[in-house]
Amino acid sequence: MELTSKNFEAAISGQGTVLVDFWAAWCGPCRNFAPVFEAASEKYPDITFGKIDTEAEQQLAAAANITSIPTLMAFRDGILVFSQPGALPAEALEDLIGQVQGLDMEAVKKDIAAGAEV
Repeated sequence: MELTSKNFEAAISGQGTVLVDFWAAWCGPCRNFAPVFEAASEKYPDITFGKIDTEAEQQLAAAANITSIPTLMAFRDGILVFSQPGALPAEALEDLIGQVQGLDMEAVKKDIAAGAEV
């Protein structure tokens, strides 16, 4: 799914898992990561995989504090649970997906609420 400033918020704010790849056509590591991301999207149809072209969506990339590409973000039930620059090998992406899917979101929400009160 191609994400833009028009559909980004709706895509990440719902229930379930959303992985977002911030990339650019001129970025070699981005081009190397693209097939890994694509293969994972075919393996996990229950996860939303989105791509944001940082050249076309400069304001969105700036709002997301993207300073290096590729950057991968993972959202679960509307909450950012992972953000890291760098191209991941397939095994690392598989591991990340397993970790995100295995999160106890009630505990995450409690942690966020507790942190907000401090």
